[in-house]
Amino acid sequence: MLIDLIAMQKQKFQQLAEKIIAKPEQYLNFDSVSDFYKATWLNEFPNGTTWTVTGLDDGADEFDICIEYRDVYLIIEYTSQLKVYMGKIGKK
Repeated sequence: MLIDLIAMQKQKFQQLAEKIIAKPEQYLNFDSVSDFYKATWLNEFPNGTTWTVTGLDDGADEFDICIEYRDVYLIIEYTSQLKVYMGKIGKK
């Protein structure tokens, strides 16, 4: 029996992303960009997950976050109207 570890890690990523999408208020309470980097739930993503943030000025009112593992990603648009969505690279 072969175990596809990459598929398991993608599933782990997708499950956490779906929790964030379902209840963003539980995960996305940031007063500043630096609060994002302190979020403990980031450690729940699989090893190899990367994230980038625009608006790196700690006083930025609006910023975007891209959390990515291999070909799946979670986008968080942190503006006056919060938008959170998940996708797969190469698919529309």
